[in-house]
Amino acid sequence: MSIIYEALEKTVLASDGAMGTMLQEAGLVDGGAPELWNVEKPEEIEKILEAYASAGASFITTNTFGGTRGRLAMHGLEARVHELNKAGAEIARKVADRHPGTFVMGDIGPSGDLMEPMGTLTLESGQELFAEQIRGLVAGGVDAILIETMSDLGEVEAVVKAVNEVAPGLPIIATMSFDTNLRTMMGVKPAMAVTQLAALGVRIIGANCGRGVDEMLQIAKELVGARPEGVFIITQSNAGLPKLQGDVFIYDGTPEEMARYAHEVKELGVNIVGSCCGSSPAHTAAIVASIK
Repeated sequence: MSIIYEALEKTVLASDGAMGTMLQEAGLVDGGAPELWNVEKPEEIEKILEAYASAGASFITTNTFGGTRGRLAMHGLEARVHELNKAGAEIARKVADRHPGTFVMGDIGPSGDLMEPMGTLTLESGQELFAEQIRGLVAGGVDAILIETMSDLGEVEAVVKAVNEVAPGLPIIATMSFDTNLRTMMGVKPAMAVTQLAALGVRIIGANCGRGVDEMLQIAKELVGARPEGVFIITQSNAGLPKLQGDVFIYDGTPEEMARYAHEVKELGVNIVGSCCGSSPAHTAAIVASIK
């Protein structure tokens, strides 16, 4: 059994928070490719991940959310899929190795294409697309694959198939974004996500992003209520909602609010508590203190 599952059998753990928010603070401009920083500014990525690990996160996330060929092609980087994903994983691995008990999640976000019949992505083409990214992440030394911010169960299945092809047995963590009346954009409800993803063999399932901690609490109840034996639940809430200040969006959720949310979802039976857009290492530190 994976060491990750063994750790979760014993205690509730914290995952890290936003990468995008931190990158913007570090100077990444809108429209730039975050993954390029894995090779051009690796020290900045390392600094962000070190701050999360130092705040007590047991799971840190590679800077590879848009690391598929199609997403990188928007920046003319489609020939560098393996290089950028491997570099992202190596940075996180370096940080995690300084913090015993910290795991590296290789981050995979939506491909940007819709699944058939609404779009052109099929299970087969999706599997091929994601396998390319996963090879880079595995070469860089990840402990698990994180499939996040998904709205279509078919796309998640394509990633799961790709993980099973490239690295059979590697733990998979899958989170969907239930930000449309407590459903994903494609109409998936939390209980349906747990049931169907568990049937694919995914053992860590949950929600990320969304519309703040109060909605995430409701989603957490539904996730936990549908959980089959042997499945762990993860929630990563946004830090409140974005408010326009001048020409930038600022999230209004405080670390104190995140601490309250962490305590409440832990009481519900959530196994991994993290945060998403708008959060920082201060939010992570508050979560860690709250769940201890």
